[in-house]
Amino acid sequence: MKYRSLPSPYCHRFRRLLVACCALLLSACAGPSQVQAPPPALFADSLFEPAVALPSEDEIFALTPAMRAYTQAVSRDRRGKEIRRALFDALYRRDQLQLEYDSALTRTAAQAFEARQGNCLSLVIMTAALAQELDIPVVFQSIPTEDSWSRSGEIYFNSGHVNLKLGRIQRDGTGGYDADAYTVIDFLPPPDGRQRDGITIGRQAIVAMFMNNRAAEALARGQVSDAYWWARGAVLADPNLLYAYNTLAVVYRRHGELAQAETTLRYALARDPRSAMALSNLAQVVEHLGRVDEANALKAQLARLQPEQPFRYFNQGREAMQAGDYRRARELFQRELRRDPTYHEFHFWLAAADYMLGDLYAAEKHMRLARDASTTRKDHELYAAKLDRLKAHQR
Repeated sequence: MKYRSLPSPYCHRFRRLLVACCALLLSACAGPSQVQAPPPALFADSLFEPAVALPSEDEIFALTPAMRAYTQAVSRDRRGKEIRRALFDALYRRDQLQLEYDSALTRTAAQAFEARQGNCLSLVIMTAALAQELDIPVVFQSIPTEDSWSRSGEIYFNSGHVNLKLGRIQRDGTGGYDADAYTVIDFLPPPDGRQRDGITIGRQAIVAMFMNNRAAEALARGQVSDAYWWARGAVLADPNLLYAYNTLAVVYRRHGELAQAETTLRYALARDPRSAMALSNLAQVVEHLGRVDEANALKAQLARLQPEQPFRYFNQGREAMQAGDYRRARELFQRELRRDPTYHEFHFWLAAADYMLGDLYAAEKHMRLARDASTTRKDHELYAAKLDRLKAHQR
């Protein structure tokens, strides 16, 4: 067994998503279980504008002529290397394809190849498409991870992670996957370099994750009808991706359909009673429906399940900044960073607090860390510009 990882400073988990006030969770993780068709009552097509054109599974993994030419070149120029190693080297050596991580958009295989960038899921899809063109067996994996949160405006993300294994045909000619000889391709290498065991998932789960990501991205742009069709597609693509029901419920909430949101959330919680995101959503929906006592009971249940709410200290820190209490704000941002030392915005706001307190050295340090931890080109450029201004101010 071999382990490969993407050597990029911009590598970061691909994201699950939740909306503040509505807690939308977007997950890339789904374990194998018995498929159950979703109840028709969960869908409300007539409430939304006509459907967007959703890509099929084949279209998500489709290769362009340029991609086929690329795989032919990999096969032709491998110079005695095993085909899996040749593909890895061709994709990730800095003097060749030069992929860049960018979490801003979930791309199809063709879009990721053309842009030379994508989030973790996009790069997994692209790599799988190229591998399968080369007749390399592919196994997708969901990797258990610790909670890692991020945000964009009112949208909050909880990070999930997938990777893939590239195998070889068994020598006995049965055409099966040789589990004793595979290479793991991972776009978020473990910090300690040790490979984590994953849960094997099928292509239908990857397709559902793709659509769920697109639903979240549409919702973040305020395109609620588009978000509905993407979330609906995710549920239908893989009814076992329970986080997709949560996404669908948030779409209903954003559209003002509270009763429909409650029905969807209760269905999700019936299948996974320990889903903190679904429970948080349900508490808020019930509260907006005027059932305050029931909402408080749900919040108490959530507090037992999730004692420390994500972004709690960060939001308190921003309030302290607005009040001009920069020392208190700094303490709160530092507390949030102890929970997740890798999130760029925590470093950015801590840099802002340090600057207001006159500690320019610490401000520059955390602005640099914010730049290095950013996961989109836009954020990277923003922090780089602010870092340049800090350096100029120091001079």
